[in-house]
Amino acid sequence: MIVYNPKDWFNTISYLHNSKIFKRLLPYLIISIFVSWGLAYVELEYLKLSDRSWIKNITTVHNLLGFVLSLILVFRTNTAYDRWWEARKQWGTLTNTSRTLAIKMNAFLDPQDKVNRSFYRKSIALYAETLFTYLRSDYTKFMLDEVEHPELNSLDEKKHGPNQVAALIYKKTNILYKEQKITGDQLIVINQDITSLTDVTGACERIKNTPIPLGYSAFIKTFIILYTATLPIGLVFSMGYFVAAAVPFIFYVLATLEMIGESIEEPFGSDSDDLPIEKIAANIKKHTQEILLP
Repeated sequence: MIVYNPKDWFNTISYLHNSKIFKRLLPYLIISIFVSWGLAYVELEYLKLSDRSWIKNITTVHNLLGFVLSLILVFRTNTAYDRWWEARKQWGTLTNTSRTLAIKMNAFLDPQDKVNRSFYRKSIALYAETLFTYLRSDYTKFMLDEVEHPELNSLDEKKHGPNQVAALIYKKTNILYKEQKITGDQLIVINQDITSLTDVTGACERIKNTPIPLGYSAFIKTFIILYTATLPIGLVFSMGYFVAAAVPFIFYVLATLEMIGESIEEPFGSDSDDLPIEKIAANIKKHTQEILLP
């Protein structure tokens, strides 16, 4: 994620033309230039069609289809942004829940109970770290400090990492309750936070594993290509060879909107527009360690 000044127009505009989107579209823009110029040449020089030809009326169809296409792209970008914002809210909830759980355990546990305090200090942060690696589709690595805990070392990297960490936290909490180190009311309060952690994971999985339907995405791409590829046929009578510049620009605008939607609909990736979940997980670890001092 790039932090920028939205009031700085110059740097914001220059970013778009230096981004991956422009580089990905460059070959298609070049093809669009040659196709537009070729159609203009055939109509004006070879077929010698006049502006009274019925073909010039095809622009009416493009005007109608352009309105439909704009509605589709608006829906596409709004849907993608909703997914991005929902993911950000879930990681905000994870941050608040982790802090709250750390604050509660800091108050509930005896200040001299270094073993249990160390467990929660690492396990709460470990939940965010495993969720980060899980969402990035990497195999889970558990990074622990010099204090060893057999419970954490038994985690299986081939299984669902966040679930294992949540199960260990709940198991340890239940043991503390049986040992009468926390009360029943405190157990209920802690249970709500652990449940909230699992809810966040489920919501993130829903976002990650449920992309925009393939048929819808394929239709938008096909529609954009057919729409821009046929634009020169009618526009050549009013614009001449200038269609070789106008049509690629129209294609660039439409395709960029679609590709922005593609980028932000998967907020857990490593692109510049994706969420900085790695840094959020690092902040959770930092704040948890500050609260649960040994």
